Amino acid sequence: MRTSLTVQNLKCHGCANTITKKLNRMKSVSNVIVDSEENTVIVSYVKEEDLDGIKSKLAKLGYPEVGETNSLGEKAKSYVSCAMGRMS
Repeated sequence: MRTSLTVQNLKCHGCANTITKKLNRMKSVSNVIVDSEENTVIVSYVKEEDLDGIKSKLAKLGYPEVGETNSLGEKAKSYVSCAMGRMS
């Protein structure tokens, strides 16, 4: 299965690096493509229930899906994730 998610707080290549690395570490995830200009994450996964895990991982990193709560804490997490992505 393949889907495209529009996420919040996606700013640059640092964010994209972090998202790509973290999602590719998930067992049933492959072919992660992050477009920071369009704020999208395109991902392939095995089972429908894997999508919930992907969305959860993105939210934990500070990149909740558009329409979900985007608290100050999540925005702060995205800055940390961004910085980590820039350093690697």
